[in-house]
Amino acid sequence: MSESNATEKIRQLKNSRRDPSPWMALYLDSSTPMGENAKANILLDISSKSRQFFLPLIRPFCRLMICITKILKTFLPNAIQSSWLLHQTIYLGLRYFVSPHANYLIMRHFSIGSQLLEFVAVNAREIDMELNPLRPKKLADLKDNVFLDHDLNIYNFIIALNRQLNEKGIQLEPNDQLDYSCIHDDFGIEKMPKGWFNIIDLETAIEIYTPMYQLFLTDSDFWRACNSLQLDETIAVYATSIIKDQRFLGLVNNRHPIIPESCLSAGHRLMLHGLAAESLHGFIMKRKQAQASASETDQS
Repeated sequence: MSESNATEKIRQLKNSRRDPSPWMALYLDSSTPMGENAKANILLDISSKSRQFFLPLIRPFCRLMICITKILKTFLPNAIQSSWLLHQTIYLGLRYFVSPHANYLIMRHFSIGSQLLEFVAVNAREIDMELNPLRPKKLADLKDNVFLDHDLNIYNFIIALNRQLNEKGIQLEPNDQLDYSCIHDDFGIEKMPKGWFNIIDLETAIEIYTPMYQLFLTDSDFWRACNSLQLDETIAVYATSIIKDQRFLGLVNNRHPIIPESCLSAGHRLMLHGLAAESLHGFIMKRKQAQASASETDQS
């Protein structure tokens, strides 16, 4: 069963009134906006044996490595730095050890992030922005500095958007007619590898990669990447200001970017970051579908 038909797999989970499945309950719950396939892959990933047994064992070691690397970087801040080596290492780890569900979610994330930024950019009144969209189709595409560029895109977007707002003396306001064409769920992602060792869940993989991220990037790059996780609130404010519906803000967990969290919790916060992006994307998708339905009704 591949990541693309995760919905079929999760529907086959054993469930009874005497022993209700928590994953089935979360899958059927509609209180949080999210694409059906994305939710199924997330639930299959977090319910895996890897997350249940391996994550609690590996997390303390990984956080200890973050502390040790921080000490090393204090005395030798730029002695070890190679974005190329970092991305090559991440690619090989994903290719041979990470589960198909986790890899699929990672690939989705970059495209979703690009869609959300584009949605705000094209629908903000009197704003003209040049974007750098990331749309990886296969794991090998990630080797092209995609992880680092993802963080840079967010910061550059915020700077460019607010610079224009400040220079023009205007507030963030939507165009009269919203353009939802950039929001979709067709990413064209290739089938993820499913070998004997592709069993590591997403959160465990993140915990393992965090100290490596810290080691191979400059201290500035690492801290910028960690602090970007709290920009979920910022991007959500922009998007909900465009669609004039603030209800989604109550679902954002990574908040208050001016007061950053410790990098030790970066692994779990990155999971929340992915959830926020998926939820915001699902929220806007529902608005797009409602607009399309209203348009069809008007035409009939």
